[in-house]
Amino acid sequence: MAKGSNSKIKILYLLKIMMERTDSEHGLSLAQISDALLEYGISAERKTLYDDIETLRTFGLDIEQRKANGVYYHVLSREFELPELKLLVDSVQSSKFITHKKSTELIKKLEGLASRFEANQLQRQVFVANRIKTMNESIYYTVDYIHEAINKNAKVSFQYFRWNAEKQKVLRFNGERFVVSPWALTFDDENYYMIGYDSLSGSIKHYRVDKMLKLEITDQKRDGAELFKNFDMGLYSKKTFGMFSGDEQFVVLRCKRKLASVMIDRFGEDVNFSNVTNTHFELRIKVQISPLFLTWLMNFGQDITILSPERVKEEYIKLAKDCISQYE
Repeated sequence: MAKGSNSKIKILYLLKIMMERTDSEHGLSLAQISDALLEYGISAERKTLYDDIETLRTFGLDIEQRKANGVYYHVLSREFELPELKLLVDSVQSSKFITHKKSTELIKKLEGLASRFEANQLQRQVFVANRIKTMNESIYYTVDYIHEAINKNAKVSFQYFRWNAEKQKVLRFNGERFVVSPWALTFDDENYYMIGYDSLSGSIKHYRVDKMLKLEITDQKRDGAELFKNFDMGLYSKKTFGMFSGDEQFVVLRCKRKLASVMIDRFGEDVNFSNVTNTHFELRIKVQISPLFLTWLMNFGQDITILSPERVKEEYIKLAKDCISQYE
C-alpha cells in the first residue's frame, strides 16, 4: 500500500535514492525518481519532488540539474570521493592483520558511501591483491580494546604466544599474563604493534597485536608517562627494524652514493650525511642492533661498510660466517 505523497519518510527515501543511484556520471529524471519511490511504497507528484529536491539542497546535498535529452538530477560531491574510497579499500584489502571476513565486511560498508555504479569499481578492486591474511578475527577488537585502555589511562593484561614448528600456539612464560601500560599503536612491516611501558623492567616494549590472547582492561592506572611525554613514534620505528629489539647504539656507515635515496627513505630527510665524495658518503644513525638490522645491511653487499663501533662489526662478521658455514 502506498504511504502517500505527504509522508514524512518520503524525504529520507529520496535522499537514499539520490545517494545510491546517482553520481556525476549517472542521473535520474523526475519520472525515474517517482518510480524509485514507488518501490518503497511511496507515491510522489512532480511538484512535490521539486520541493523535496530543493529541501535536500538546502540541507547541503550537492544536487545538480542537467539537461541531456531531458532533465536529470545528479549528486556530485560526497563525504568521500571515489579516489578516497579506493584508497581505503586498498588499505583494508592489503592489511595482513585484518581477516578476509572482516575485510569483506568493511569493504561492503565502504561501498555504501558511494553510488551503486561507483561501488562496482570498489568491488573490482577487492580481487586485485591476493594477500596472506591473518586467521585471528579477534585482532580487530583487540585494537579497539587497546584504544579504549589508552583513553581510560588503564593498563592491559594479556597472554602472549609464539608459533612452534608444528604450527601450534605456545604461550610465553607458561601462560603467565603480561601486564603492560599501553601508550600507542603502530603499523610496521604489515603488522600491528602495541607500544607500552613494562613496569617490571622499567622500559618501553612493543608487542604484536596478533600474538595477544584474552586481552583485558585492568583497573590499574598506566605507568611510564614521563618516558612517553616526548615520545617520537616515527623515530622509534626508524630505530627498530621490523620491531626486533636490541641494544640501541650509534652506528657509522660508509655508503656508495647511489644509496643516498635508500638511506633517506629509511631514516628520514633529516639524516646527516658527512665526508661526501664523488663515490661515497658516511652517516651516523642510532638504531637497535638486531639480526634483522644486520641482515638488512647485507642486502647491499660491498656498497655499505660498517665503520664503527667495533662490536657491531664483529656481530656482522659472525652472522655472515654463520650463514656461510652451513653451506661449507
